[in-house]
Amino acid sequence: MTSSAPAAHAGEPHDATHASTLNWLRAGVLGANDGIVSVAGLVMGVAGATTQRTPILVAGIAGIVSGALSMAAGEYVSVSTQRDSERALIAKERWELAHLPDEELAELANIYVDKGLEPELARQVAEQLTAKDALKAHAEAELGLDPEALTNPWSAAGASFLAFALGALVPLLAILMPPTNLRVPVTVVAVVLALAVTGFVSARLGGAAPQRAVVRNVGGGLLAMAITFGVGALVGTGVG
Repeated sequence: MTSSAPAAHAGEPHDATHASTLNWLRAGVLGANDGIVSVAGLVMGVAGATTQRTPILVAGIAGIVSGALSMAAGEYVSVSTQRDSERALIAKERWELAHLPDEELAELANIYVDKGLEPELARQVAEQLTAKDALKAHAEAELGLDPEALTNPWSAAGASFLAFALGALVPLLAILMPPTNLRVPVTVVAVVLALAVTGFVSARLGGAAPQRAVVRNVGGGLLAMAITFGVGALVGTGVG
């Protein structure tokens, strides 16, 4: 009878690729959420000051472009700094493996001892992993990094730009499409629904209960729209 390795639990992947995908999805949802709230506040503020469509359109487009670029630039700088740090750590690990192989092997074995393996077994595991791919084994165990899957600043920047822009389109379209007397209520409803979705998805991706996340998300968006609309109304009254 041929034995086979047990299959992974259904719906419970453990590989690093899955974790990375979840992180990207969560970042995308949060970027879209920022776009929704930022541009909703902006167009509501302008709508509080004027009923003309052109100023609202210009403000909304400017908000989308500037916000998306800001998100992308911030993400690029942040991830580039992280990637530089990761590369420096891996370079250090590569040097240690080349010049201090015995010490590095002992260090790797001690890591597995600390995780609960017997010293002899930990030594065997460390030797086998080192023989297969020393740098990868040590980088993953000591640094929590995969040398072949470092963060990509350009991908992060592009994802942030796209997520923000897509989210921001919701309040912009919602305030431009209906008649003047329905702009504000339609925008409020559209933003509330969009924020409920992003709050629910972000909570599920993080393994948290969605109810509180949705309430926080929607509440924050409503507060932002109310304040900016009030500011726009006051400014518009003063100017007029």
